[in-house]
Amino acid sequence: MFWHTVTEVIAMDMREKQLSAAYYFEGRIMKARLDEVALPNGKTARREVCEHVPGVGVLPIDQNGNIILVRQFRYPYDAELLEIPAGKMDHGPEEAAACGARELREETGCTAGRLVPLGVVYPSPGFLTETVYLYAALALTEGEMQPDEDEFVEVVRLPAAAVEAMIERNELRDAKTIAAMYRARLKGLL
Repeated sequence: MFWHTVTEVIAMDMREKQLSAAYYFEGRIMKARLDEVALPNGKTARREVCEHVPGVGVLPIDQNGNIILVRQFRYPYDAELLEIPAGKMDHGPEEAAACGARELREETGCTAGRLVPLGVVYPSPGFLTETVYLYAALALTEGEMQPDEDEFVEVVRLPAAAVEAMIERNELRDAKTIAAMYRARLKGLL
């Protein structure tokens, strides 16, 4: 049988033990390494791991229920993507909410009267250690954008239903944006 009860799953130890690690690249926001691990069945395997700094994504919801997104070019995909304002926690010691508030202000010019936690997501747990903290930004005050010098963004305001339709049609593919929209819907914020 392929299905297990919750009790059976909790009792099974599926952890893999790191036997060795070799770093092949160390950059400012990520490191790449190759590990050898011991599997639960006693055999060994290799694991490619990308260690990445944590990130934060903020879903801004204006007083009319519209979603504020940013359009920006994403080099790895050679495409412009629509996504929620987001950034890396790479400015030294910083709380996730403070990082989210900073990124919201920089990329949209908005400040939030209230940040509602939407949980944490793992973008690609098969190889990436990145953790992304999600928030909804409510009671917005609009101001001037303050993008980083290497950041070129366009603010796009859409009704929540339009954003959900874009997700359904596979036109909006950014994982953190999709997760934030879903979690905001579950919390009754949309």
